[in-house]
Amino acid sequence: MTSYPQAPRRTGVPREVIRWLQSLDLSFCPKNFRRDLCNGYIAAEIFFWYYPEDITLHSYENGTSLATKLSNWSQLEKFLLKRSLNISKELIDGTMHCKPGAAELILQDIYVMLTNKRIKTVQDNEVDFTDWYYQEGLPMVARSTATKSVKSNITLSEILAEPDLNINKQKIQALMELHVQHRQQERILDPKRFNVKPTMGERAIRLPPSCEQTEDEDNLSKRSSSSTSSTSDIRSKTSVQFKEIKVKQADRSFVLSNVSSLASSLS
Repeated sequence: MTSYPQAPRRTGVPREVIRWLQSLDLSFCPKNFRRDLCNGYIAAEIFFWYYPEDITLHSYENGTSLATKLSNWSQLEKFLLKRSLNISKELIDGTMHCKPGAAELILQDIYVMLTNKRIKTVQDNEVDFTDWYYQEGLPMVARSTATKSVKSNITLSEILAEPDLNINKQKIQALMELHVQHRQQERILDPKRFNVKPTMGERAIRLPPSCEQTEDEDNLSKRSSSSTSSTSDIRSKTSVQFKEIKVKQADRSFVLSNVSSLASSLS
């Protein structure tokens, strides 16, 4: 049986943050950050080491139910508001509903917030809390369809926590628009697979201008510049005088009489 080397796992958290977590003597050291940070218990323990007078650990429960998650994070939000610590609601919801990259990002924000240290993040791309970066590593045949991407990126706990139909419709619409954008990028990167035919502009052969053509254009530009300069010189001279020429015109009465007689004869 052929054995394939296992790809190294990337947690998305820098080493200094992991060493900082190990130094706090928590009840357990998180290994799967998306799973272990979703209920907010580890975050409460971290804040307890820095603000023991504001955090009461016995009011937090280390459970996996949606009610436990909502209770823990609501208490943490009140604490953050009291201490004027800024963590976005979107990041908290993404961590609670196990969105890709949310737990790693909120852990880095907590580290910077509590230690006043700057870290070099290992996030290569902008986090949008979807599985697109995982889908990008797959071949195009194995990537999710529109319905599959909606099912993968909207969890059941997210729907139960926010049962409003209008909000869920907006989330689905945003995922569909993102899916269409990714499909358009795929068509641009691999036009042969999608049988995309080149346009008439792309088919047209664009040759660089020849040397003779460039010389003719230069001569025309020089002539036009010289003519404009000569006319401007003439207009700028005040000594030039223009003489009005009067032209005598023939008498029109004879022509009009002939036209009227011709019209009467024809009638």
